[in-house]
Amino acid sequence: MSYKLPQSNLYLREEEIRRGIELLYFAYRDFTKDPDDMLAERGFGRAHHRVLYFIGRNPGTPVTGLLTILRITKQSLSRVLGQLVEEGYVRQETGTRDRRQRLLYLTDAGAKLEQQLFEKQRARVAQAYKAAGPDSVAGFWDVLLNIIDPEERERVLREIGR
Repeated sequence: MSYKLPQSNLYLREEEIRRGIELLYFAYRDFTKDPDDMLAERGFGRAHHRVLYFIGRNPGTPVTGLLTILRITKQSLSRVLGQLVEEGYVRQETGTRDRRQRLLYLTDAGAKLEQQLFEKQRARVAQAYKAAGPDSVAGFWDVLLNIIDPEERERVLREIGR
């Protein structure tokens, strides 16, 4: 099933904007459901998932780099990261150039968990992309990019483009 709009500016009316926001909420709910269940079994939540995901995508990132990506406080990250380190999913290494730096890596257990979480979401997104078609996917990416704060877009594009 798909939702098609006329080729006019109808999509700019409040009701259509609300419909889009609601679709984002419902899509996010279902996108996160399977990973949430898997994480809950370990006493983890969505913050743990984001940390695992971005360390997996950026091995060796310093804590400050992760704070920039996630845009959260040091205190929030400290609690989540501490738990992941303590339970053996993330390891920290001292920076070679700056001994104050803590570089973050997934352990084998962390990489395995991150892959399992990713597979659940990959299957859902791949199916949605296939059903919607390439033009819709490109449009969807454009919408998502334009939801991101303008001053962050270039950094995000660099981040996802590597």
